[in-house]
Formats: sequence, structure tokens, C-alpha cells
Amino acid sequence: MRTAYSVQTVRAAERALMAKLPEGALMQRAAAGLAAVCADVLRRRGRVYGSRVVLLVGSGDNGGDALYAGARLARRGAGVRAVLTSPGRAHEGGLAALLAAGGRVAEDGRGAEEWGGHIELVVDGITGIGGRGGLRPDAAELVRAFEATGAAFVAVDLPSGVEADTGEVFGDAVRADATVTFGAYKPGLLIDPAADRVGALHLVDIGLGPELPDVPDLEALQYADVAALLPVPGSESDKYRRGVVGVVAGSARYPGAAVLAVSGALRGGAGAVRYVGPGADAVIARHPETLVHAGPPSKAGQVQAWVVGPGLGDGTEAVEAVRGVLAADVPVLVDADGLRLLDATAVRSRTAPTVLTPHAGEAAALLGVPREEVEAGRLAAVRELAARYRATVLLKGSTTLVATETGHTPVRVNPTGSSWLATAGSGDVLSGLTGSLLAAGLAPRDAASVGAYLHGLAARHASNSAPVAAQDVAEAIVAAWRDVRA
Repeated sequence: MRTAYSVQTVRAAERALMAKLPEGALMQRAAAGLAAVCADVLRRRGRVYGSRVVLLVGSGDNGGDALYAGARLARRGAGVRAVLTSPGRAHEGGLAALLAAGGRVAEDGRGAEEWGGHIELVVDGITGIGGRGGLRPDAAELVRAFEATGAAFVAVDLPSGVEADTGEVFGDAVRADATVTFGAYKPGLLIDPAADRVGALHLVDIGLGPELPDVPDLEALQYADVAALLPVPGSESDKYRRGVVGVVAGSARYPGAAVLAVSGALRGGAGAVRYVGPGADAVIARHPETLVHAGPPSKAGQVQAWVVGPGLGDGTEAVEAVRGVLAADVPVLVDADGLRLLDATAVRSRTAPTVLTPHAGEAAALLGVPREEVEAGRLAAVRELAARYRATVLLKGSTTLVATETGHTPVRVNPTGSSWLATAGSGDVLSGLTGSLLAAGLAPRDAASVGAYLHGLAARHASNSAPVAAQDVAEAIVAAWRDVRA
């Protein structure tokens, strides 16, 4: 599992570790890891010896990391120039090491012109994890000048100009081809919009692990974590012991939403799917194994979890369906139209778990803020929604986040997201899949996290870098499940 920690936590761990090590040892560990990644980038672009490298060096410790790494590259035969964004405030030891190794300094920023613009690598050491706000105008102009050379950018710890704790981007920021972070991941490296600027992400172990707390701020499940959570039927299992999920979805206008939600539910690990709504004919035509009922949900039979909302519309029957499902004493997942129709007080007063699965627009409506505010500050939005509605919230988007109302529980970020999921009906499939995992016995946070993981993995299977429809994603869930179990 990948774990990420706040700047405050990382700083405290660094201080504790530095107290046990010789002076400068921690920076040398970081610089060695950074230099190794830079050398690998240079080899893929040609070679290390004779390559041209520019260091953009700020006044902080990550500027020192860049300088020491530059010295290591210079000793391997690279031509290295340092451009100091704060002349007179650069790390003294790192600057001396670079000069001793044969590197040079271009304080006026003319590093590109010295080589006629032919540069293989730019190392971004302008601001560190403590930086706030976007790049200053002069630094932003400098970055644009070097971007124009076509050189690869490697960021030190995180791309300068992004917020380490939140993933927010205020103003100009570096867009890296690779980012080398030290000791621990920072939340902003895993959450958009900042994550979109990270490139290939490398973690350098500098010995920080024993100094970090057991509970991180953010975590991302990996294959092994998901495999351990997947429901697997035992020898005594039957379709009812495996769990039954109820799906209330679709309408005369949107019958396809019912089919897609049921498609996801059938592949989610529960033993049976009950469908309630006007789309029964379409559902049975596609999935004859589905148990259908005209409604209301309370009369449909026993279920271990409900999914309500996809394609319901906003008529009287839809309002009653949402109200009836929320009154049930089983886990409930609310999506799409159900989010517009739910009563916040009814959600907060439930004793059984509730999972809300909004996209940014729906989250904005639930919070009463502009959509742009949610998209820019996804971490704050998902935490606020979970606290306000006393629910587990899966915030869909470029990086899907899962939060619970319990403040000390780490937010989960899904690492398998794909832009191919931006297609009509994809969210309906995710709702059914996640609801089925709830019915199969997974805790709400785990069901949401595993559902998002399989959903993203299925999209990669289905798309193969080509356009994909929601039903293709549903059908590829089986392949994603096999991948994880392999």
C-alpha cells in the first residue's frame, strides 16, 4: 500500500532522523537517489557522459538536493549548469560540491543560451514541500524558457508551484516528466490537479519509515491489498450467503441506467441481484439471472445492501424510492439522481452505513459551492462531504477519493483511474459494482475503494487505448478481478 503524509508529519520525522545521523547525511541520501533517477532519464535520452543538464535552484533544502545531485552527474561527465533563482541564498555546501565537480553557475538565468538551447535535462529544485502558492513570475518565466528547449524535467520532491498537502495548484507550476520524492509520498503527489504534473513518480528511501506515524494522511491500495479484500465464496456458500444486492435504478427515459447498474452488480461478488424499477424488461433481456420486482423496494425481498439513484429521474416515484431505500436497515449506496433527491437529515440519522458516490458537479451541489471549487480542492471537498453527511463518500473524477466521517481514518486515493472512464453510464456500472461488494460483506470504505480500483482496471482492459463504452467496462470487470487475484 502506498501511504502519504502531510508536510508537518514529514518535517517532524526528518528532524527525528537527522538527530541520529551525521550532519548532512540525509541530504546526501536524497541527492544520491535523485542523481540515480536523473542518470536513468539521461540514458533513455542518449547518455549521461556529455549530456547537458540545468539545475533550477531555489533557496531551500531541495535546491541543495539538486546541487548535490548535479555534482554527482558532473563527476560522471555531464555538463551541469546551475541557475540560482535566489542568488546569495543557495545551499552553500551543495553549491561548493557542484563547483568542485566541474559544474558552473549562471546566476542571470542564461543557462539555455550557453548551449544554444540544446539541453537534455532540467532539474526542478525551485521550491520544496513547504512552498505555498504558485511560482513567482520570474521563476515561472524561467521555467517556460527551459520548457521551450524540449528538455526532460525532473522535479525534486514535488513539482514547484503545487501544494504538497492538498494537490491544489494556485497559478503557475512545473509540469514534470518525473518526480523524485524522499522518505514518504506527499498527498499532493497523488491527487489531481497536482498529480497530473508529477509524471513518473519515484520514492527514494532515506530511512524515514521508523520515524513516521502508523496512520498516514492518505493511502492508495495496490494489487495485494485489493486481493486480500475481494470476497471469495467458501465451500458452504450459496447465493444468499454470498449476499444479495438490491438495485433501484432506471426510468422510462433512462432504462439503460438500470441495465448498466445491474451489469456492475452482477460482477461484484454478491450471490444475487434484485432489481426494482420500470426497466425490468430491459434488465431481464440483458441479464436473465436478475431477480426483478415492480416495487416498492420494501416489498422486493431481503437484501444485504441497496443501490439507488442511477437514471431514476425526479418524479414522485423516484422520490419515494430514495426515501424507502434510506429507511432500510442495511448499507445503502446513493448515486446520480438519488443524490439530488436525498434528504440530508435522513442520511445523517441512519444507523446503517451510507455510501455517496458523487462526481464533482454533484459534490458541488451537495456542498453548495461552485464545481470549480471541488475540482481544485478535491481532498477538502471529500472530507467535508463525509463529515457533513456522516457517510462514506467516493468522489469520482480524475483521481477518485474515498473518505469516511471518521477524521482520523486516512483518505484513500484510487491509483487505477483512467480518462477512458469519462463516458456515459460508467458511473452506473461503478455503483452496481460497489453495491455488490457491500452486499458481499465488505465494509463501506473497503467496498468503495475496491470498487473504484476494479472499475479503473476494467477500463484499461476494455479500452486498450481506444474508445470504450460503459458496458465494455462492465464486461471487463471479470478480467480485472482475475488480474488482482493472479
